[in-house]
Amino acid sequence: MMRRWKLALYASLSVGAIMLASLVIFLLNPDAFINTFLKGRITEAFRDAYPAYSVQIGTMHYDIRENRVGFDSVSLMTVDSTLSGTIDAYSISGIGWLELFWARGLVLNGFTGTVLDARGIVVNFTREQYELRCGLLHISVPDSEIVIDTLRIHPSGDDEQFFAASRFRKTRFRAVVSDARVVGLACLEMLQGRMYHARSAHISEAFIDVLINKDKPAARDTARPRMPTELLSSIAESIRIDSLNLRNGKLDYSERFTVGSKPAVLTFDSMQVAITGIANQNADSDTIVIHAQGEFVGSAKMSVRMSMPVSSSEFSMQCTGSLSRMNLLKLNAWLEPSDQTRLKSGVLQSATFEINVVSGRASGTVRALYRDLTLAVINKQTGSEGGFVDGIASIMANTFKIRGTNVPDESGSMKIGMVKYVRTRDDPFFGFTWFALRSGVGDVVGF
Repeated sequence: MMRRWKLALYASLSVGAIMLASLVIFLLNPDAFINTFLKGRITEAFRDAYPAYSVQIGTMHYDIRENRVGFDSVSLMTVDSTLSGTIDAYSISGIGWLELFWARGLVLNGFTGTVLDARGIVVNFTREQYELRCGLLHISVPDSEIVIDTLRIHPSGDDEQFFAASRFRKTRFRAVVSDARVVGLACLEMLQGRMYHARSAHISEAFIDVLINKDKPAARDTARPRMPTELLSSIAESIRIDSLNLRNGKLDYSERFTVGSKPAVLTFDSMQVAITGIANQNADSDTIVIHAQGEFVGSAKMSVRMSMPVSSSEFSMQCTGSLSRMNLLKLNAWLEPSDQTRLKSGVLQSATFEINVVSGRASGTVRALYRDLTLAVINKQTGSEGGFVDGIASIMANTFKIRGTNVPDESGSMKIGMVKYVRTRDDPFFGFTWFALRSGVGDVVGF
């Protein structure tokens, strides 16, 4: 009996000595301990939680006082290689490491105090031919916020490489965001993938460049571009952002009609945008409302209000807006490449519009006050307006068709344009909105 007691005592002392030695090693050289014992558990827990991904972690460093783990590098890839990414430097603090070490998988209780910082993020979307780069990503669970600095999204190659990958028409996006902040974020629910809710999002100095290559035919066997509400409705998880504010944004919308030619361009500068009620059908919201104002084609102040029902399975919206005084010649950047038409003179005094869209069909009115509008038909190849046929066409257009002035007459009446446009299969959101508005403008002017 005494012998068994002694054996038990020696065993307990041995275990205690081993634990004490491990603690001393951890305190003196935590990096060696965490790379040997914890690194494998982290990758295993990640693999169990996200089986579609594989992760590789570089050398880890641990700061005991800050309870912060740093990673020299992190690489992530999907099993089917459709997505890959790297992070130059990554640190995470405030994790309950003992809970993570002993648990099987990711334990949410261990992340309530977590703060994550990642720098030099690069993500490649191989199938979509896009690359995302981010200078800094900061996520704080205690503060319920995400901070992003210098975000860029663009094709992995140049425009010609992007368009050459398909026999059909495509829409190319480029986006640059100087900084963005999401506050009131449900971080733990987001980690679980159950819902994505936030109180507000703030974006500064954002630039979006859209280009469509209309030199190729539209594909009939592929899905049409999704409108905002259609995209939100397609997401199974609950999405809700109470408000989104954009400060000093810029949008360039372009369409090209032959390879290497100058595209038709519409620009919106100094944009201030406020959006409320961003949600899908699984969240407590029924309407997305957008208020935007900015400078249109570098000439006029434009104000727009849009509302889109969240529950609609088809694209529907209401849109109203106004435009201040502008030099109409600024529209030549669009009209010359797209319509082989050049405005020679014309001044818009003011304009208002109302557009109602139901299941992709737009109707409404455009009221535009303008004077001294004249145009010329130009040669598609040369851009010249001096040819005999072009000259005759210009004379016919100005004499018999174009309404050169639209102001109230003695009875106070004036021409009101009727909006009539049906969404085509390849219309993106910005393109559809512009063509719907343009149909009403064309009805006023006589295009």
